[in-house]
Amino acid sequence: MRLESHFGDRVVRCFVDRPRSVHALLANAAARHPQREALVCGPERFTWQQLHDVSSRLAAGLAARGVGAGDRVAMLIGNRNEFVATLFAIAHLGAIAVPISIREQTPGLRYMLNDCAAVVVVHEADLADRLPSSADLPSLRTRVSIGACQGSEGFSSLLAHPQPGASIPAPAPVKEEDVAVIMYTSGTTGNPKGATLTHLGIVHSSMHYQIGMGLTENDASIAAVPLSHVTGLVALVATMARCAGKLVIMPAFKASDFLLLAARERMTSTLMVPAMYNLCLLQADFDTHDLAAWRVGAYGGAPMPVATIASLARTLPRLTLMNCYGSTETTSPATLMPQGETAAHSDTVGRTLGCADIAVFDDAGCEVKHGAMGEIWIKGPMVVKGYWGNPAATAANFTGGFWHSGDLGTIDADGYVKVLDRMKDMINRGGYKIYTIEVENVLYAHPSVLECAVVAKPCPVLGERVHAFVTLRDGAALDQSTDAALKDTLREFCVTRLSDYKVPESFTLSEVPLPRNANGKLVKRALRDQAAAMPAVVPPSRK
Repeated sequence: MRLESHFGDRVVRCFVDRPRSVHALLANAAARHPQREALVCGPERFTWQQLHDVSSRLAAGLAARGVGAGDRVAMLIGNRNEFVATLFAIAHLGAIAVPISIREQTPGLRYMLNDCAAVVVVHEADLADRLPSSADLPSLRTRVSIGACQGSEGFSSLLAHPQPGASIPAPAPVKEEDVAVIMYTSGTTGNPKGATLTHLGIVHSSMHYQIGMGLTENDASIAAVPLSHVTGLVALVATMARCAGKLVIMPAFKASDFLLLAARERMTSTLMVPAMYNLCLLQADFDTHDLAAWRVGAYGGAPMPVATIASLARTLPRLTLMNCYGSTETTSPATLMPQGETAAHSDTVGRTLGCADIAVFDDAGCEVKHGAMGEIWIKGPMVVKGYWGNPAATAANFTGGFWHSGDLGTIDADGYVKVLDRMKDMINRGGYKIYTIEVENVLYAHPSVLECAVVAKPCPVLGERVHAFVTLRDGAALDQSTDAALKDTLREFCVTRLSDYKVPESFTLSEVPLPRNANGKLVKRALRDQAAAMPAVVPPSRK
C-alpha cells in the first residue's frame, strides 16, 4: 500500500498492484481462468470466458444504440444472470450503471431515472408497467426488456451485435476516479440521494473482501441478497470477479432452497444479513445438508445476535463468522472481523480495513479518545466521491474526505470498532442514553424471541421510553390470555440483565416478521412511527 492523492483534496492509502477499472476485474478473470465456472443461476451456467464474451456483445449492442462513456444506463433487474452481464457491459463502455431495486414503484423510478438522466433502461418484462411514461422521462431514449414486452426492445436484440463486418468496441479508457455506478440510498426523508461509486472504490472494496476472507478461484459464493444493493454488487459480483471464483445466484432467498443450493454447489462463502442465518437455523432438516465446504459466513446490515453466533458455532464448528461494517457510501466494507475473532469480539464489527481510516468525532468535530463515544467518520479510496448532482448533500456529509456515517460508536485501544446505534435510533430516557442494540441482544437470548427491534416511544414525562417490537418463534402461542404473561416474562428477563432504565416498558408481540426493506434491513422508521401513534402510558412502577 501507499498514500495517493485522489478526488482533488483526499490523500488515501491504496493498493499499489490493482486492476484499474470494473471492466478489468472481468477481463482479468477471463484471462486467468477462462474455463472456470463464473456464474450459475438455475439451469444456466457460464464460464469466465463465456461471461466476458456475452458482456462484450451486450456492450456492442448498447454502443449501437448510442451509449457511450459517462452515459447512465438504469438496470431494473432482479437476481439473474442478465444483471451481471449487463453490469459488465456498461463498464466495458465506460458508461455508468444505475441499479434499482425491483421493489421500487413508479414515483421512485420517475425520480431516479430523471435525477441521473438515464438514456437507457434495461428492465424485466413483468416490471414494465411500473416504468413512467416516455413523456415523464425526457432523457430516456431506449427501453430494453428481458422477456417480451410491448414498447421495449428485446434483450436478445442487444446480443445480436456486432453486425457482420463490425467489431466489438474496445474497452473505454476510463479513469479510476470516474463514476462506475450510481446507487440511490433510501433516505428517511425527502428523495433518495445517488451515491457515486467509482472504479477506484469498487476495485479496492473487492480486494478488501478477497484479502480479508482469503478468497481464491477455488471459492464458490451464493448471492442471496439483492444484486442491486451494494452488498450484492460489490461483495459478491465484483469480489468473485476479482477472485475468478464461482457466483451462484438465488432469484430470491428462501432458507430451504439456500441450504439445498449451498450443498449442491459446494458453497464456501457468502455474505447475508443476520436474519437469513436465523432462518437457516430454524429449518428442521438443517443438520441433514452437507455444508462441509462452507468456511466463511460474513454478515452485515444489522448486528448478529450473540445467541445466533453461539448456535452457528455449535452446528457448523468449521464456519468462520465475520462481521462486515460499511454502507453504500463506503462501497461496502470499512471494517471486517479478523478470521477467528468473532467469539471474542462479538460486540464489535471488527477492525478497520487496510486502506480505510476510521475515527470517532464529537459534535464539535474533534476526535475523541479511545473508548469514548461519538459519530463514526470513514475515509479511504473506497469512499464515494459524493452524491450525484447534489453538492449541498455532499458538503453536508463529507469533511476532508471523511464521510459522516451517522452511526454512534467507539474504537478501543486495539482498534476494534463498536457500533452502538444509529444517531437517530438512540433513545434518550430522561437524560439517560440507551443504545437499542444492547437491549435487542438481551431479548434475542430469550428462547421465545425470533426477532426484535427496540425503538423510542414518545413520553410527556421523560421525553422517550423504551418500546420493544418482538416476533415470536413458532410454538410461542399468542392470544389474549398469553400476551400479558409473555410481556411480563420478557420484561423480567431483561430486568436481571440490564440497567433498570434500559428495560423495555412496553412491548408489541406478533407472529409476523418485522418490516424490512428490499435489502433485508429492518425498517425502524416504520416501527418508530407505530410507537409514536400509541397512547402515551406511563407505567405506575416506573414514573
